[in-house]
Amino acid sequence: MSTKDNKGTAVITGASSGIGAVYADRLAGQGYDLVLVARRADRLQEVADRLAYAYGRKVKTIVADLADDSDLRRVEQAIATDESVTLLINNAGMGGIETVADADADAAESMIKVNVVALTRLTRAALPGLLARNRGAIVNIASVVAYGIAVGGIYSGTKAYVVNFTEALQKEVAGTAVRAQVVLPGPIRTEFWDASGISLDRINQDWVMSADDLVDAALAGLAQGETVTAPGLADPAGLDTYLGARDQFYGSLFAGKPATRYAV
Repeated sequence: MSTKDNKGTAVITGASSGIGAVYADRLAGQGYDLVLVARRADRLQEVADRLAYAYGRKVKTIVADLADDSDLRRVEQAIATDESVTLLINNAGMGGIETVADADADAAESMIKVNVVALTRLTRAALPGLLARNRGAIVNIASVVAYGIAVGGIYSGTKAYVVNFTEALQKEVAGTAVRAQVVLPGPIRTEFWDASGISLDRINQDWVMSADDLVDAALAGLAQGETVTAPGLADPAGLDTYLGARDQFYGSLFAGKPATRYAV
């Protein structure tokens, strides 16, 4: 059996459109079988049927709302018990620009459940099997807003969690053949904008990338061994500089007594 025929199974959340659907297409083309997860049953089945026909791969679907506890547990169980899983793409996400004072509390909770809780639980469901088989990767889709607060603290806060979580995860799996990657999209031309209530037309169009380009760059970054992949970053030295400065700042925070400016 060729390497292409033995890639295993890729689980992709938010797979009915946009970034998730492109990941499904690319990975099926690379020889992965698929488990596709999304809320919209009709759209999900359309993607599954098209890819099964185009690439001759096994494609399963799980209709689930990851903000719903019982649905999330079903997906966790499916991942944890499938020994063929070699790749998890945590792509499902919710967005918005509401301030904390103006945000609907239930909507904010749903965002946190999908962007943070579901991503964490699904990673936890997949990781023991990947480590036992010493094979595979977990890819978490964050956002460039993880490094800024212009769009509000709730959404950017969830994405900052994804970045920190994934970088720490890569340190935890160092020394094994399992990989962790976080992807930092800027504005991507997908249906995400309609759902988040933000008009893509209001954004500098020079910043807007296609989902195809984003996924192709992210997969190239994974193949090159990147932990943090920023497809729009022209000079990767900028990321190295930022991470180095962050680590130096972190080290400066430890002291046995308050700084003199507090006069304690």
